[in-house]
Amino acid sequence: MKKIITFFITCSFFFKLSAQDLEPLVISKAWLASIEKLAPSTTSIATDTKKKILVFSKATGYDHWTIPHNVQMLLILGKKTKAFEIHVGYDIENFNKKNLKKYDAVILNNSNPSPPSRDLFSELLKQNTTLTDKEIAIKAALYEQNLINYVNKGGGLMILHGAITVQNNSKRFSEMTGGSFDYHPKQQKIHMKEVDINHPMVKAFKGKGLTHIDEPYFFKNAYFDYNFRPLLYMEVAEIEGLRAEIDEKIVYLSWIKRHGRGRVFFTAPSHNAQSMENSELLQFFLDGMQYVVGDLKCDDSPIAKK
Repeated sequence: MKKIITFFITCSFFFKLSAQDLEPLVISKAWLASIEKLAPSTTSIATDTKKKILVFSKATGYDHWTIPHNVQMLLILGKKTKAFEIHVGYDIENFNKKNLKKYDAVILNNSNPSPPSRDLFSELLKQNTTLTDKEIAIKAALYEQNLINYVNKGGGLMILHGAITVQNNSKRFSEMTGGSFDYHPKQQKIHMKEVDINHPMVKAFKGKGLTHIDEPYFFKNAYFDYNFRPLLYMEVAEIEGLRAEIDEKIVYLSWIKRHGRGRVFFTAPSHNAQSMENSELLQFFLDGMQYVVGDLKCDDSPIAKK
């Protein structure tokens, strides 16, 4: 029996090593001080007025431990640059029409719903046990439409990592965001590379990209329309643990796109708060915030279909 237990402990240990999972970090004064030191103090484009941003940070499915770290990071970026007024929300009423009008942009902060439905608005509404299934379906569709209309009419939308799954089975939502989540292999070292080193959105990486431990995301649905301007990519040949061989040699990990009069920025980095210890990534996030509020003007035209 002892040999069997030892075997499973050993296997578990080596699996953890191979997966390269990083341990959650405590939000300590030291960690906050390190992020504040690394964070840029000025924006790429000077602005006269602060832009209001809603950071929606409620998950009903997988609860990323980085959610509170992202909140603190965004608060630091807003405070240090004096460019953004950050409001953190957890309630579905943040997505009513009247409330959305208060903000220049919305950031979906790892607000993952549960598989297989992956419908955040339905799951948030199910927390109210007085509603019938029919009422939930009607209201959920309304909240989704509110967010789509908000972006279509000029609102900004920034999607952090797992929040790409918010309405993962919705065709309209996938078309707005640029794609839907398919799956990811184990966490591993990923070298993200710039699609165009001269693009203003990736200048922080200085042509070297960024290497860090993360989940290599793969996408489906509207992703294969390539109706976006890609920013970062990974080479598929460098990734371990694929479900099956694929034709694509690269997979895009971040992009920007227009949706109506609004702007969308998706960034797969990062599953781990350790990635924020790169000043380049913090600058990238800041540039993304400026893009979605309309301050950073750059080429966001779609690439040609492959």
